[in-house]
Amino acid sequence: MKIEQITCEALKLGVAERAVLAETIWESIESPCTFSTEISDEEAFILAKQRDVEIESGKVIPLSHAELMHQLAR
Repeated sequence: MKIEQITCEALKLGVAERAVLAETIWESIESPCTFSTEISDEEAFILAKQRDVEIESGKVIPLSHAELMHQLAR
């Protein structure tokens, strides 16, 4: 079945059913940004300061939300 067919059929569902379907599909997608949540507050603070220094020095250029979403969509 092609994506267009699936979309057409999914849109025939009621709002509640579409919400459940969307949630099920979304949860099946692994995040490209997964990282361990086992980080202490101190480690998080050090990482945040490091990232701030990198941005302020120009070593890295931050992306806007729109730019990030565009790149992730590709």
